[in-house]
Amino acid sequence: MYWFIHNAPSGLCRQVSRATIIEMGDLIQIGLPQSAVRRPDWLKVRMPAGENYFDLKRLMRGKGLHTVCESAHCPNIGECWQHRTATFMILGELCTRRCGFCAVPKGKPAGEVDRDEPVRVAEAAADMGLKYVVVTSVDRDDLPDGGSSIFADTIEALRERIPTCQVEVLIPDFRGSDEALETVLRARPDILNHNIETVPRLYPVARRGSRYERSLRLLQHSREVAPTIPTKSGLMVGLGETFDETCGTLKDLADIGVGIVTIGQYLRPSGEQLPVARFYTPEEFASLKEYGEKAGIRHVESGPLVRSSYHAHEQTAKFNQ
Repeated sequence: MYWFIHNAPSGLCRQVSRATIIEMGDLIQIGLPQSAVRRPDWLKVRMPAGENYFDLKRLMRGKGLHTVCESAHCPNIGECWQHRTATFMILGELCTRRCGFCAVPKGKPAGEVDRDEPVRVAEAAADMGLKYVVVTSVDRDDLPDGGSSIFADTIEALRERIPTCQVEVLIPDFRGSDEALETVLRARPDILNHNIETVPRLYPVARRGSRYERSLRLLQHSREVAPTIPTKSGLMVGLGETFDETCGTLKDLADIGVGIVTIGQYLRPSGEQLPVARFYTPEEFASLKEYGEKAGIRHVESGPLVRSSYHAHEQTAKFNQ
């Protein structure tokens, strides 16, 4: 069962017209059919294969590491891994939140932390010959600092092992803790990324346990505390938001000085996640890019297969031009 806001757009209503619907206040509970949704041609990708792909898989398993590429069922994994790029996911593989769009395993890590993980991430990055490293994590609401100290340790380990590499961190909201955010910022990442993910109306179903205003405040506080570290955010489209709502979120991000924004099509990882309300066309993605940059965001990467860390080094290079 899934919960949707009662005034969901007509595109979503059409998709679930055969579902069982029970209205409860401002929400609708929907029992969804499990039939596959046909993807348009511009969303078709090759299956992961190639020597580099399997080499990286062996490397990650050998060092006991996780990647968001695998855990989140990213459609770009074949391309990225073939080019020997990956996004490291630290703090284990169990997330303490249950976002409706995400395929990362959920559970209760019970305060367990692998203190040697930062060193293994640095070793793997060195083995891969990386010059630009992206590090993200699951949400760890079970930890007093949300895992911020492990982020800082990972940045420091990477800098020690690969002094010339750039490090982008994609952090959770740390439940609004300024102290946790500042712990990460003191380690001086090159890019501070936190994904807003979707429009505020859809937060109750898409980002359970998170708050739109809290995410905005984190990004704003980062600019206040460390104005020389660029901030970045990302959002998905196709969850049931309207075009105008997405533009409103882009304006919110521009107003707090976010410098890089990624926009991509939401793709349902499995039958356990929220359904796709509709597929945006390449032309619509181009329009969102134009709006975001006119609103004041320095670089907007917008396209059907764009993800927060997809070609991240190129996004940063364009921002710095």
